Amino acid sequence: MLRRPRRLRRTAAIRNLVRETRLHPSDLIYPLFIVEGESIKREIPSLPDVYHFSVDRLEEEIKDLQALGLEHVLLFGIPYDEDKNETGAIAYRENGIVQRAIREIKRVAPQLNVITDVCLCAYTDHGHCGLLDKNEVDNDASLEVIAKVALSHVRAGADMVAPSDMMDGRVAAIRNALDGAGHPTAGIMSYSTKYASSYYGPFREAAGSAPEFGDRKSYQMDVANARESLIEAELDASEGADILMVKPALSYLDVICRLKEYTNLPVAAYNVSGEYTMLKLAVKEGVFSEDVILETMIGMKRAGADIIITYFAKELAKQLKEQG
Repeated sequence: MLRRPRRLRRTAAIRNLVRETRLHPSDLIYPLFIVEGESIKREIPSLPDVYHFSVDRLEEEIKDLQALGLEHVLLFGIPYDEDKNETGAIAYRENGIVQRAIREIKRVAPQLNVITDVCLCAYTDHGHCGLLDKNEVDNDASLEVIAKVALSHVRAGADMVAPSDMMDGRVAAIRNALDGAGHPTAGIMSYSTKYASSYYGPFREAAGSAPEFGDRKSYQMDVANARESLIEAELDASEGADILMVKPALSYLDVICRLKEYTNLPVAAYNVSGEYTMLKLAVKEGVFSEDVILETMIGMKRAGADIIITYFAKELAKQLKEQG
């Protein structure tokens, strides 16, 4: 036999030598949930080992992330319920929850790459991602508010904003607002392909962002469509997006692969809350070994993801550090 593929599997050293796909802590983005209040570090019931933090408890967590070699965070703000209204105006307050968190993180770790989720769902009393007109989300009326939110985050010190609202034209609105205010170097990581998925359940509990009525299928993508993702990606790229994202990841590996082949921009995959909790509970119950977590992330990288947003980031960083 001239060809014996097993020759390159014989030892760990040889397998490492020819490994096609590699994961590094610098590929990972860790989501953080920031809540109003003081002295809060509270585990989220639907997301084991993931916590709500008040701003004054962020320093220890940020230092832990740095010690693990993690370089990127994605912030989600959770205001007081009584501050929410139909317009979500609290989302762009200078002293809002995300804006204060950004300043605190930059005080503790100026070099950390701070990315902020930009949406209105956690700030509106109706829980939808844009402004309403007779119980319908008004796309164009929402753009100005979404751009204001993004600008307020960058003014507070964010390095990059990540619009997740799925309004048509929001990347252009944000880019124009940032450039017009003298922030041309601030990046945009667009949730370009965000599906109306059932995998978001634990996140919506964590962020208090479930819609009060209806659903988000009129603006998030149909789970049955793949070609449509390329339309969304092309539009966002043409409007000034720097990174394109697929959300969720695990059930949409084919979409990640298509997008990677279609664009020259970096591609991010969001390993969402439902995916995280499924694996976390399966490992806890002994259905799988912990190796399944790394295997799953490698699968996302192999499909074409340059970047992975995941609640497993700390666990993965520890594991990768131990492996050397």
